[in-house]
Amino acid sequence: MPSDSSSTVNDLKSEVQRFCEDRDWDRFHNAKDLAIGISTEAAELLDNFRFKSNNEIEGLFFKDETREQITQELADVMFFILRFSQVYDIDLAEELTKKMEINEKKYPVEKARGSNKKYTEL
Repeated sequence: MPSDSSSTVNDLKSEVQRFCEDRDWDRFHNAKDLAIGISTEAAELLDNFRFKSNNEIEGLFFKDETREQITQELADVMFFILRFSQVYDIDLAEELTKKMEINEKKYPVEKARGSNKKYTEL
């Protein structure tokens, strides 16, 4: 079974592409519907934590059933992100690197360390 340490983003994109092409789903995967998929799956992930205290949330990761629910929803989010980037030829590693450079400027360590404030509030 592949793992983070043995897979590349490109490997994962190819696997998602193969899966979708085998099912003839290309016609359903436009930018709008893929973005909706990301949002929908992210909401399903969030639902696992709704109305729970921090202690209850931490406990979810020690129960096989709830951990599995969380990881499945996280994988669904990743599926749609990978599919979106594959369909629209977006290099996720490159774009994340560029975004991190932007965030480095927005959140300089000397101002942001230990703070959860938005960059406009620092």
